[in-house]
Amino acid sequence: MTWLSDQAVDRLRDVAVRPDFEGSRYTIIREIGRGGVGIVYEAIDQELQRRVAIKVLPADSRREGQLIAGLEHPGIIPIHDAGLLGDGRAFYVMKLVPGSTLSEKGPPHTIAEAVRLSLRISEPVAFAHARGVVHRDLKPSNVMLGEFGEVLVMDWGVAVAGTPGYMAPEQEHEGIVTPQSDVFALGVMLRQMVANERASRRLRAIIAKATAQNVDDRYASAHDFSEDLVRFLDDQPVAAYPENAADAVLRWLSRNRPLLAVIAAYLVMRVVVVLVWQR
Repeated sequence: MTWLSDQAVDRLRDVAVRPDFEGSRYTIIREIGRGGVGIVYEAIDQELQRRVAIKVLPADSRREGQLIAGLEHPGIIPIHDAGLLGDGRAFYVMKLVPGSTLSEKGPPHTIAEAVRLSLRISEPVAFAHARGVVHRDLKPSNVMLGEFGEVLVMDWGVAVAGTPGYMAPEQEHEGIVTPQSDVFALGVMLRQMVANERASRRLRAIIAKATAQNVDDRYASAHDFSEDLVRFLDDQPVAAYPENAADAVLRWLSRNRPLLAVIAAYLVMRVVVVLVWQR
């Protein structure tokens, strides 16, 4: 008996599942990723002479392409074409976005950058929630950071079960999926992005509300989560953290540091002038 090498096995597996686009306008180049229920390939659209991404799904998963086609948002990759292969599998053709996933690139360097990125991730999710669509599998590997600053949420698989560590308790243990399930995953990703930084009490409260174990204690949707992130970035009171008078004063002082520095410099100069004149 001759044993095949791992590379030979991988090649055979690739040949077995590689889609046949013979006679079509598309030429497959290579596999570039695997989503929750499908495989994504880089391909060439021979008719328009451009590179595209093609996702191939099981025969009963065609609804995913139809679902994404109805979500026209800058943070969701647009679909150019869709159809069925000869073996019954469904496929859809998307814009190919050069770049890296969030899991490949790693978290931002500062808290402000992490919150801004979290906001941009939550915006297309909020858009989908408003149209009755829940992502179900939000995680860093499903967030694409494009070469031109794009932030795209990918893999809107309607049959996806989720990923441990990012699934809300009700999704993981009971299979219940709601917009709050996506909010939980958004909160987990934000928490991971600021893990090595010292987050303020307001930001910790936002993360705690987003990742609350009880679904009723979370933000109702990604829109509500986004609004609190905007308030945090604008240095305004956030819904997740009821302020007392001392908190409000500290926030005012933090927001007005440049002004306070100017006033302090002015007072120091006045003191210096008075001392000089008294000599």
